[in-house]
Amino acid sequence: MRVLGLETSCDDTGVAVFDTERGLLAHKLYSQSQMHAEYGGVVPELASRDHIRKLLPLVREVLADTGTAPGDLDGVAYTMGPGLTGALLVGASIGRSLAYAWGIPAVGVHHMEGHLLAPMLEPDAPAFPFLALLVSGGHTLLTDVRAMGDYRLLGESVDDAVGEAFDKTAKLLGLGYPGGPAIAAAAAHGTPGRFRFPRPMTDRPGLDFSFSGLKTAALTVTQQHALDARTIGDIAYAFQEAAVDTLVIKCARALEQTSHTRLVIAGGVGANALLRARLTEHCAKNNVRLYCPRPLFCTDNGAMIAYAGVMRLRAGQEEGLAFGARARWSLMDLTAP
Repeated sequence: MRVLGLETSCDDTGVAVFDTERGLLAHKLYSQSQMHAEYGGVVPELASRDHIRKLLPLVREVLADTGTAPGDLDGVAYTMGPGLTGALLVGASIGRSLAYAWGIPAVGVHHMEGHLLAPMLEPDAPAFPFLALLVSGGHTLLTDVRAMGDYRLLGESVDDAVGEAFDKTAKLLGLGYPGGPAIAAAAAHGTPGRFRFPRPMTDRPGLDFSFSGLKTAALTVTQQHALDARTIGDIAYAFQEAAVDTLVIKCARALEQTSHTRLVIAGGVGANALLRARLTEHCAKNNVRLYCPRPLFCTDNGAMIAYAGVMRLRAGQEEGLAFGARARWSLMDLTAP
């Protein structure tokens, strides 16, 4: 089965073709981050308009690169949610229209399930069941993954997701957007120990997260110090240490509670080198296998949507002629295909 995948949930336009026999054939990604950086964050209307401009040209490029004609495709998968409504509708309308014109089925994919399955694109893919840390955009989740579509929520952020905290702290420091890579780059020049921020909700039982207090701690320090290059680096260092420590502590607690021996980390923050290093260290000490998609597939991309679409279509799931978008959509609402 060969499927075209379209990702337009936020500010990245992703297109890919996945084949069940040959694997990922090609993928293209256009990032709008430079455009949105001027505003310090994503502007939904601008994001939607840019998806309209970029999506079909990327589809043509990917099909040409793989030598794929429409008749070679067995389905089209598009991100149906969660995300920005306007952006999602661009992918849904184009994806459903292409499938109708080509006489093949279409399926709407859950964005977070795409991230969850992104490690399956790697040669060393995890087997079910496993524990998953999903840290993408406005989501921070710990999930017990028993099979595709069989998910149990263990913990989530009660306020800001960790990705949002990175973005907002980077904005406080004048580091621009997106915040994750900017904070990591500044932290590389930071001084250990000058500042120490709280590790929120790690001093109590449970697996929920909270990052608004960490963001507020960073704000307080910025108001008390002149933001020269050294101080910016020191604040970034302390913030990244606190955020990563919090995620690692919660993962360790979840692994102990579930007795899982496999841990998957996925989503944009999953590309953070310090987080990967700390989790690698913890897993090695506790006989746990860590699985991460390559950094390119941590951020939003069409490859993960194509793969998730293949799995859903192969199980017989497909959409009717109507299409829509779900800006809010819990991963726990999904069922096994």
